[in-house]
Amino acid sequence: MKINKNIWIIMIGEGIAGLGMWVGIIGNLEFLQIHVPSDFMKSLILFSGLFVGVLLGPIAGKVIDQYSKKSIMLYAGIIRIFSVLFMFLAIYQESVIWMIIYMMGIGISAAFYFPALQAAIPLIVSDEKLLTINGIHMNVGTMARIIGTALGGFMLVYVSLFSLYLYTFFSYIMIFLFTFALDMKEETESTSFIAGNKEGFKEIWPIIKTTPAILTGLVLMLVPISFIGSFNLMVLKISEMQGDSAIKGVLYTTEGIAIMVGAYLIKKISTGKNIIPILLGSSFLIAVAHLSLFFSDTKMMSIITFSLFGLSAGAFFPLTATLFQKKVPKKIHGRFFSFRNMMDRILFQVVLLSTGLFLDTVGFKKMVLGFGTCSLLIVTIIFIRQVRSPVAFTDESIKLGK
Repeated sequence: MKINKNIWIIMIGEGIAGLGMWVGIIGNLEFLQIHVPSDFMKSLILFSGLFVGVLLGPIAGKVIDQYSKKSIMLYAGIIRIFSVLFMFLAIYQESVIWMIIYMMGIGISAAFYFPALQAAIPLIVSDEKLLTINGIHMNVGTMARIIGTALGGFMLVYVSLFSLYLYTFFSYIMIFLFTFALDMKEETESTSFIAGNKEGFKEIWPIIKTTPAILTGLVLMLVPISFIGSFNLMVLKISEMQGDSAIKGVLYTTEGIAIMVGAYLIKKISTGKNIIPILLGSSFLIAVAHLSLFFSDTKMMSIITFSLFGLSAGAFFPLTATLFQKKVPKKIHGRFFSFRNMMDRILFQVVLLSTGLFLDTVGFKKMVLGFGTCSLLIVTIIFIRQVRSPVAFTDESIKLGK
């Protein structure tokens, strides 16, 4: 791995882009706080980009399987770069409409870029290194988030919103250049495969139904997404409840550090073991973290809660990424990861809109109790199913072709 040029290109590029993305997200929240008073309206605006990504999911999956993943990542990068120009217009004219167009452009880019990236990783590393690379990739993104949110908060004090998005703009140009330098050996599919590739997601269903490990991983994804989907709005609300704007940066940093620790520990813990019980345990802790947000009007409890979530998510996501990359045939990686990306975005929309609505109606504490209870119910159902019909997934089982 130390001499794999493609890994270094992806990791450095993702680090730079991640910094820009999170600086931009801090800018998004600041812009919304200034121009949009309602939490529900904030969620609707954030929803716009996710909605476009869902609509394009089936198309993105087929395109990724049929064409060069590097080319798709490059075109997605171009869209991402030009989308920032609309945010400049939004700031100049103080117009939420231009921000919505910006969010839609970012959503279109993400619909193609992230599934293509997930499908590209197995092409540049061997199967036995996937868990390590997925963990490193997650840590790079987490470091970018920690530094990016801190940098964004710092820049808001000393520079204008325009300057903040200018940094984001140049970071997206940098990742485009890094992606251009990738040198992947991609297998070109036959014309008959491409011609018969019109069914989109239909080819995925038989694999999901006949592979319990994949189905289990997809269902358990509901638990962390219910937390992440409301993450930004919850951080804003906690900041208001505590009367401390600085707590936002503390919570982002705490959760980010905990994610890195979790990703490091899980590589040591999961080697040679059935990871399904580990995924269940991680999901249970995420549900507990969601419930414990009930006490987040105190600084220490909110920090403990986000630390617990970070540790659990740091273990959960590298394991599920490795499971999907190994269990799903490579010839349909594009469609599968587009399907998963689309599923994530639909759930994000539901959680995001629900969060905005609940914050304006029932309040923060009742909302987190409701979300946490639903997550706990999902974990309980999967646990009972696991006891009755055990599902296994280990690196050894893959090597044996089970």
